[in-house]
Amino acid sequence: MYISRSFKIRFILTTVFILFLSTSAYAFASSNTMTVSGAGDGVGAISGYTVDNIHYTLKATDPSIITSVAFSVTPEAGGSAPTTVKATLIASSGTLFNCTLSADTWSCTVGGGVNVADANELRVVAVQ
Repeated sequence: MYISRSFKIRFILTTVFILFLSTSAYAFASSNTMTVSGAGDGVGAISGYTVDNIHYTLKATDPSIITSVAFSVTPEAGGSAPTTVKATLIASSGTLFNCTLSADTWSCTVGGGVNVADANELRVVAVQ
């Protein structure tokens, strides 16, 4: 097999050019500097809440359906009262129901209702 002299020269020049571009790009990228900033990541204690006085409301025409749940949320020592509360009744559903505050009691309307037999947890998410 015979390779022409002009092909060899073009191949060598193309290779050198690609190496030059690669080296230039690397040199340019490594010369970038970052200014010092206040960004960061950290760890801190999460104050908790106590959930008690739990009351479930059943559908009047079908008492096997939960239509709402109400409870009180008390911050632990040094914590602040929550401003947003959501709850779920089925562990695997991922559906969180919005809750509203009235006279120290959070009430969550269960959209569409939840079958009592399917309710396997009361998970409350509360944030300040």
